[in-house]
Amino acid sequence: MAQMYFYYSAMNAGKSTTLLQSSFNYRERGMTPIIFTAAIDDRFGKGKVSSRIGLQEDAELFNSTDDFYQILINFSNAGKIDCVLIDESQFLTKEQVYQLTEVVDKLDIPVLCYGLRTDFLGELFEGSRYLLSWADKLVELKTICHCGRKANMVIRQDAAGNAIAGGNQVEIGGNDLYVSMCRAHYKEALGL
Repeated sequence: MAQMYFYYSAMNAGKSTTLLQSSFNYRERGMTPIIFTAAIDDRFGKGKVSSRIGLQEDAELFNSTDDFYQILINFSNAGKIDCVLIDESQFLTKEQVYQLTEVVDKLDIPVLCYGLRTDFLGELFEGSRYLLSWADKLVELKTICHCGRKANMVIRQDAAGNAIAGGNQVEIGGNDLYVSMCRAHYKEALGL
């Protein structure tokens, strides 16, 4: 019986690396995974999932208006799909998370989602909120703060390295813009 998994963390915990390893494992066994990544994040090229350690694989793009259930029915009609892997799953909408539960429940295809739990203000992303609510399995991937404690928060910083306490929820960036921290250092950085 298929299940939905949500692998979540702060930035730099290896979410994309773990996704790419899962894809490799499926392919190594002669199975067919399909990878999706958010069209909004094109830092490494359109339709690419890339890890900081240099692994990369092509992916289908998704945006907020895509119907995953219909897309995956069309893909499964063209050939067998053994697993769906979603990178940057924090950018999913509530409706898309529901569609992915339908893929699991009606098409019996496992769905593995990888994404951030919260934004730079400590607020849940919409996709993450519903994945945390509806996924069958929740798996926290861990990274560390500069102090050595578990990092479960992310700050957005300006060019001078100062924490930013406002702005749009989504601003695409990497280590140049975001730093993962423990809660204590997150609060300190924002003056909370």
